[in-house]
Amino acid sequence: MRTLVWFRGKDLRIHDHPPLLDAAAAGEMIPLFVLDPYFFAPRRAREIPHRMQYLLESLRELADAIAARGSRLVVVEGRSVEVIPRLAAGWRVDRVVAHRWVEPFARERDQRVAGALRVPFILHEGETLLPPGTLRTSAGQPFSVFTPFSRAFLATASIARPLPAPAALPALPDEAAAAPPAEIPTCASLGIEENPRLVRGGETAARERLARFVRRTVAGYHRSRDRLDLDGTSRLSQDLKFGTLSARTVWHAVGTAENEGVRVFKNELIWREFAHSTLWDRPDVLGGPFRREFEGFPWREDEAGWRAWTEGRTGYPVVDAAARQLLGEGFVHNRARMIAASFLAKDMMIDYRRGEAHYLRWLTDGDWAQNNFGWQWSAGCGCDAQAYFRVFNPVLQGEKFDPDGAYVRRWVPELSRLGAKWIHQPWNAPPEALRTAGVSLGNDYPLPIVEHGGVRVRFLMAAKQHLARAASGKE
Repeated sequence: MRTLVWFRGKDLRIHDHPPLLDAAAAGEMIPLFVLDPYFFAPRRAREIPHRMQYLLESLRELADAIAARGSRLVVVEGRSVEVIPRLAAGWRVDRVVAHRWVEPFARERDQRVAGALRVPFILHEGETLLPPGTLRTSAGQPFSVFTPFSRAFLATASIARPLPAPAALPALPDEAAAAPPAEIPTCASLGIEENPRLVRGGETAARERLARFVRRTVAGYHRSRDRLDLDGTSRLSQDLKFGTLSARTVWHAVGTAENEGVRVFKNELIWREFAHSTLWDRPDVLGGPFRREFEGFPWREDEAGWRAWTEGRTGYPVVDAAARQLLGEGFVHNRARMIAASFLAKDMMIDYRRGEAHYLRWLTDGDWAQNNFGWQWSAGCGCDAQAYFRVFNPVLQGEKFDPDGAYVRRWVPELSRLGAKWIHQPWNAPPEALRTAGVSLGNDYPLPIVEHGGVRVRFLMAAKQHLARAASGKE
């Protein structure tokens, strides 16, 4: 049997890759990656520079790993909905196999490919621990609250052990071997300036990060995960997004849930499941709020405020540190993401979808399901969202989770000499403390663009009025 194995950017690994192992065991196989202009057209690639840098590094390592096992990753340019049926026919394959994606645009792509193929198109699960959409309430409905979802997951899920990497792969059939391969692009060829601060792509680096997390961090994860000033998280989000690690590889690597750190971390993996499952059942959430009563919410137009938020010039140090970390290294600590998102959506009352799109552009781990879920949670309009009336105070959040100001000092260096007492509220610092730190507010660092207490009340009034009108049927 001749199998076309379609790698698609969420399974860039050799370990625990059922389509690859199944194809290798069945006979002839052709590993393929399509440089679809949806992502790889230079103009499009430059819109997602951090994700693209990670993807290209991972793709090159995948090609090397396949070559080391006796085969070759065939790289072809073109629209996948046209390339896959054409090559499947030209290479006389018996089937096409790939991993399923949860996003609505990907599901539409797969339907089009399946309809154009004359051979079976087999989609394997693997993006998540359970196939999305399979976990249901006792009434057979999707879960809309996380805690019952988590309980049901833990009570029913049996996570299979990850599969090993193949020791060898069959050589390409003559037709595929004769095809002139396209070159894997470089950042330079796509017009992207490489960012040395990004985490390294590829399965090897991902597995090293996982091993380091298991060895050093996971046991204390429950204590350190919210601290902005500590290296207390896994830093595996981009590896799960691009599939350089499978979710079940991570699940089993961290061990049993008898340790509190392990239990809390696995709960985060289940939260990831919840986000993907919700997107599967409600694909419309990528365009609007999960809670329909938030449709038509009176978001404000504030271009100057928007620019200040994206550039890290709001005058609230922890919010500005998050903005600069995003641009600087394609990552934002989860606690800082929540603080920054709450500030944009609630303090500034700017549409959360603008923040969601901005983060998706710059995050290395920019995942449609996870990013949308987090932003809607922070804005109060999502599935099992933070209540709309909970508005993060950026000063108190900074003081609690960055108590000595190390996170702010790293990303807002103009405040680096300011003492811990004032670093999260420099506008309240005595003049002598500012002079000693070399800070001139309004010059070196901006004054706050809003007063948190006042805009908090503004948001709560607007939300209460809007939801009341929605409940009465006037919206």
